[in-house]
Amino acid sequence: MDWNEVTNRAEIKHLLETFGFFHDSCLKELYMWTESYVNDDLSMNVPPHLDTNVRILFQRQAEDPSAVELLFEGVTQCHILPSLKDHDSVIYGATLISQNNQFYWADASDWETGDYSASWISAECLKWRNASDWMGKENRYGAME
Repeated sequence: MDWNEVTNRAEIKHLLETFGFFHDSCLKELYMWTESYVNDDLSMNVPPHLDTNVRILFQRQAEDPSAVELLFEGVTQCHILPSLKDHDSVIYGATLISQNNQFYWADASDWETGDYSASWISAECLKWRNASDWMGKENRYGAME
């Protein structure tokens, strides 16, 4: 599965159109990591650049593709709101914009920056790929133990 890098408005439009503007989709999984770590000798390694990255798997009730994976590199903010009790987790539309050298994805079609009433993420770099082979209940980012 090759990554498609998003660099301009035409590529944003292509991703949104390809995945039906995320209509009737759901956030299946989210995996976040950094490049920071502690060595065996307990010394800390902390890079000087933005080192937070996020992969998100979305599935939808349509084909071609039925799932996509987004990769956010250089994450600057991540605001995830779980669904309320007795409410579904269906995404009916999404926003994807580029603003001030950041890519913003949100799970609301009318979202604007600064709105905390939706789940959203911003990052310096955005890539995506078809993940249609990853349909179903199985976790792809790690087993539940």
